[in-house]
Amino acid sequence: MASGSEEKAAAVRVIGGWACPYAIRVFAALKLKGVEYEFLQEPAGRKSELLLKSNPVYKKIPVLLHHGNPICESMIIIQYIDEVWASYQPAILPTDPYARANERFWAQYVDDKIAPAFLVLRGLTNGDKDEAAAQVSTALEHLEEAFVKCSQGKHYFGGDRIGFLDLVLGSHLGWFKAVEKISGTKLLKEAKYPEITAWADRFCAHHAVKDVMPETDRLVEFSTNSALKAKPSSN
Repeated sequence: MASGSEEKAAAVRVIGGWACPYAIRVFAALKLKGVEYEFLQEPAGRKSELLLKSNPVYKKIPVLLHHGNPICESMIIIQYIDEVWASYQPAILPTDPYARANERFWAQYVDDKIAPAFLVLRGLTNGDKDEAAAQVSTALEHLEEAFVKCSQGKHYFGGDRIGFLDLVLGSHLGWFKAVEKISGTKLLKEAKYPEITAWADRFCAHHAVKDVMPETDRLVEFSTNSALKAKPSSN
């Protein structure tokens, strides 16, 4: 870690949840930069006073607290981390403006298409599960093509290193496996998406990721409990 990092690290805290993909990407970004942080697990089923104070607008995790100053929304947090610790390698966002805009576009696409479909497949929101699975399939087709263009024949969307889009899509990989087990539907098919499946294995094995990516069975249990709590009790 770079000189003087311990002083900065003592001031970095993350309000989040171990199963939350949006928090996972923040944890991975901090680990990628070599920034130590304190993880503040948000209580299940309620919002802490610290969260409500730190994010009074959306009241959602994750929130990065840096010297007490709150930064909200995971993609904004990742960009903040990249800017504040710019001297810490690797860089997360590309330096080229077009490449940076392209990764931001696909990152937003991931959260717009994959995350809502997973909620349907987990039974947490209403919707047709076949349509949700088809939505994920279409998203993966587009992302397979995007990977070829962004990676330029290298290992990650960011090229030789994990970058912004890697973190955003990669944070959902634990839930890919869990949702497949919950729904009984294979989503990440190696024969259909060879580039993405190979990338997924590399991403999950990376030192910045493997310790923050939850185990599949633990996510399945978490999702089952969440679904039971979401169902209205009978009279």
